[in-house]
Amino acid sequence: MPLQVSNYSWQQTKTAVFLSLPLRGVCVRDADVFCTENYLKVNFPPFLFEAFLYAPIDDESSKAKIGNDTIDFTLYKKEAVMWETLSVSGVDKEMMQRIRENSILQAQEKAKEATEAKAIAKREDQKYTLNVMMKIEEEERKKIEDMKENERRKATKELEAWKECQRKAEERKRIQKEKKLHQQEKQTEEERKKLKHKNLTKNSASRNLATKGRNSENIFFAKLKEDCIPAPRSVGNIKINFTPRVFPTALRESKVAEEEEWLHKQAEARRAMNTDIPEFCDLKEDEKNPEWLKEKGNKLFATEDYLAAINAYNLAIRLNNKIPLLYLNRAACHLKLKNLHKAIEDSSKALELLTPHVADNANARMKAHVRRGTAFCQLELYVEGLQDYEAALKIDPANKIVQNDAEKIRNVIQGTELKS
Repeated sequence: MPLQVSNYSWQQTKTAVFLSLPLRGVCVRDADVFCTENYLKVNFPPFLFEAFLYAPIDDESSKAKIGNDTIDFTLYKKEAVMWETLSVSGVDKEMMQRIRENSILQAQEKAKEATEAKAIAKREDQKYTLNVMMKIEEEERKKIEDMKENERRKATKELEAWKECQRKAEERKRIQKEKKLHQQEKQTEEERKKLKHKNLTKNSASRNLATKGRNSENIFFAKLKEDCIPAPRSVGNIKINFTPRVFPTALRESKVAEEEEWLHKQAEARRAMNTDIPEFCDLKEDEKNPEWLKEKGNKLFATEDYLAAINAYNLAIRLNNKIPLLYLNRAACHLKLKNLHKAIEDSSKALELLTPHVADNANARMKAHVRRGTAFCQLELYVEGLQDYEAALKIDPANKIVQNDAEKIRNVIQGTELKS
């Protein structure tokens, strides 16, 4: 049987009740306090305290302090009135049991409401988090779209500038050709005049010789005739040299202007060297070559030392930032290290430098699209990734690996395949 605690003390104001309950050895861990608006219970074995309160209290704002062998309660009244007693007098056992049961039901109902409110708050937090993530993804997608649009505008602007340079070059060639033709015509006219003057001089000399004897006339006339007849042309061979072709396609099937521009850009890229950087002071002369650094990076990539390979490509790019294969190979390293945004940037830079589109750079352009598409897919931007894979298939339609990967991306977009 529990021991009922009766040696308590209490005080009150119009708004609050202060109850002090002495319990030897009481602590927070072992004391069980249950409070509703009409019922207060403290269970600290073997002690038990119950109070059927005189008037309702605000159980949510009321407080209890446990310590120093005492539990001090601060109970806030719902109505600002003075109580005659702490507990209701004349309560029988049935009424006590009913008050206990109602208090338990009331506590359970409040706990249920609190649980539902917590669940609603959790759902609201999840909804807010989802909206924030969707907004971030939308901003990221818009950023990528803006990047692609800027690349397209830049490429169009460069193409227009190149066309204008070609037009001016053609105009200069035409003017030079016309000047040369005019000079040749003028020279031919002067030669014709000299030849005509020479013939007139010879005819005059022949008429003067005609006044002499017949024999002498025949002799000198034959000699004059021999002088007027030009000598036969000499026999020889004419060597014909064909224009050298760098690209294997026939001239009628190739894009001469685009191919010439590509070769010109590659030659300029090889000449554009920047060796005045302090980091290159300790390098040998042959190590200051971007091609040497590129081969070094390729060997490090083959040994799976991707960070060292990136450093080699970085030095090569600082020496010469016009070589597209440096960006393309560095994008492969970033893919291995899951630096997806940097892989997208390097692939885009390689595509920017791989212009104009000719057969010589088709394989590099295909790889750049595949690597950028792979980075997009790993960022779960499947639509952008599929666009790059389709661009790669336009370059190499027979590539089975790219075809299979593009089909998998379509399945993911259509919802027929779970994300791996």
